[in-house]
Amino acid sequence: MDWDPNFFARSPMFEPLDAHWSAVWPGQWPGLTLLQGLLERRVPPVRTASGMPLRLVPQVDKCGRAHLRYEERVYCRGELQVRANNWHDLFNVLVWATFPLAKAALNARHYAAMSRRGPADSSNRGPVEDALTLFDEGGVIVAATSRELLDLLRAHGWKELFWHRRGAVVREMRFYLFGHALYEKALRPFTGITGRGICFDVGENFMQASVAERLAELDGRVAAHIGAPERLSATGDLVRVPILGVPGWCADNATGCYYDNKDYFRPRPEGRDP
Repeated sequence: MDWDPNFFARSPMFEPLDAHWSAVWPGQWPGLTLLQGLLERRVPPVRTASGMPLRLVPQVDKCGRAHLRYEERVYCRGELQVRANNWHDLFNVLVWATFPLAKAALNARHYAAMSRRGPADSSNRGPVEDALTLFDEGGVIVAATSRELLDLLRAHGWKELFWHRRGAVVREMRFYLFGHALYEKALRPFTGITGRGICFDVGENFMQASVAERLAELDGRVAAHIGAPERLSATGDLVRVPILGVPGWCADNATGCYYDNKDYFRPRPEGRDP
């Protein structure tokens, strides 16, 4: 896809990254120096949970790569590998700039899980790492002033939530993409694109706050959630979110029949509690 400086403005899915967009658009694909400056200008500058300043380094092939695994390299050295002209890695950097505490918490918990199983088991990831990876790549942060709306989301009550309660969703819920792979998919959204969410109850003050204030609050809350050892023990702890069902995120969902597509808006499996 060609680099389009206006695509962020066209889609509300990119709202969390808007504040950093102008800083990385120099008229051509941003290089590591420009992206590094974005991380360092943040107040405070972006750091890993180990206290290392996050430094962007070029991706190298396996023969030239240090022995440390990806998450170990981030945690121990503060080095985040970035491929040139790569959407996936660019969005990863932008998410680090937007949600630095949450990304650092993800990396720290990955590192802890990897350390427990040791280098001999490097290919055998457990359910915790699967859940962390799923949220890192495809995560959505959901905030709502109404627990009833969150319960509908957890119960896969898609049409009731997004159509019959549409006005309440617009007033009382906010959805923020977190996963960098999800942002990449959002460049060319398709029916079937689905995220995995962490949900939070919020107060009315949250809805009155600026976008920057909301993102900062959620960054801290997601970091605390991920840092709790009893959380994200398996992928089932994450809530399914059909991205194109969110009001305003797809022109087709302006009609109720859009939500009758059971292949996309799947009912919750019988016997599984929300």
